[in-house]
Amino acid sequence: MISLESGAILILSGPSGCGKSTLLKELYKSIDKYYFSISTTTRAPRVGEKDGLDYFFVTKEQFEEGIKNGEFLEYAEVHGNYYGTSLKPILNALGENKLVIFDIDVQGQDIVKKSELSKYVTSVFITTPSLEVLKTRLYSRATDNNDVIEKRIKNAVIEVESINKYDYIIINDDLQKASRELVGVAQSAMLKTSLFSKDYIVANWLS
Repeated sequence: MISLESGAILILSGPSGCGKSTLLKELYKSIDKYYFSISTTTRAPRVGEKDGLDYFFVTKEQFEEGIKNGEFLEYAEVHGNYYGTSLKPILNALGENKLVIFDIDVQGQDIVKKSELSKYVTSVFITTPSLEVLKTRLYSRATDNNDVIEKRIKNAVIEVESINKYDYIIINDDLQKASRELVGVAQSAMLKTSLFSKDYIVANWLS
C-alpha cells in the first residue's frame, strides 16, 4: 500500500477582511489531522491570550538563543519584540502526517517557499471579488479604527500584485463555494508528488 512519507504544508495568504478565519473554520470540519502554525513572540500576552493557543510566549533571551540554534523557519523584530515561526512543532506535525496550515503574508510565503520545507508547500491566495467589497467588509465589521483600516486597504493593494506567486487563488464571494474550493486545495496538497518517494512507489507498483 502506497502511503505518504510525511504531511504537507498549506499556506493561506490574503488581505485582512478576505475571510481567511471563517474559511479555516469550515476547513477544520473536513480534515482530521492538521496543525495550525502558531507564532513565537517575546511580547507580553494580551488580555485573554493563552500560551500555546494564540502564541508561544518566550523571553527575549530564549528567542535569541533559538535564533543562534537555528530553531526558526523565519523571524523578524517588530517594535522591539521578536516574532517567528518555530521549526520544531512544524517538523513534528509533518512527521505525524498532518496538514500544517500557515496564515501568513506574502513576504512570509516567499520565505517558506525558499526554505528547506519548500517541497511540502502548497499555497493559496484568498481575496474578495473587488477592492470595493473588501473596503465594505473592513468598515462594516467595525473592529478597527479608520487609520488601521486604511493601512489594511493599502497593504491589500500591494498584496494582490503577488497572486502569481501562489499555486491557487480563491475568490471568497460565496462562503460555501469558497469553502469547497479550499477543501479541494487542502486535499490536493496532501497528494503532491514531491511528498512521495518515487523509488518506494515504483518498487511497490512493480511488486
